Amino acid sequence: MESLEARVVELEVKAAFHEDLLETLNDVVTRQAQQIDMMEKQIKALYEQMQSQGQGGNDGNPRHEIPPHY
Repeated sequence: MESLEARVVELEVKAAFHEDLLETLNDVVTRQAQQIDMMEKQIKALYEQMQSQGQGGNDGNPRHEIPPHY
């Protein structure tokens, strides 16, 4: 049977591991949130660019029309 001291040490090791894992996961989530914010801004800018060019990005210029084979 394990001694009480060995069990306490094992629990302390596990707690330290979990704290490190939690910090690592927090860093990942923070970085992903920043990336999502950046992508949302880019999508908004693209949407606004499309709106300023007219519906669907077609300004009446035949160069901007999708060829019929698409």
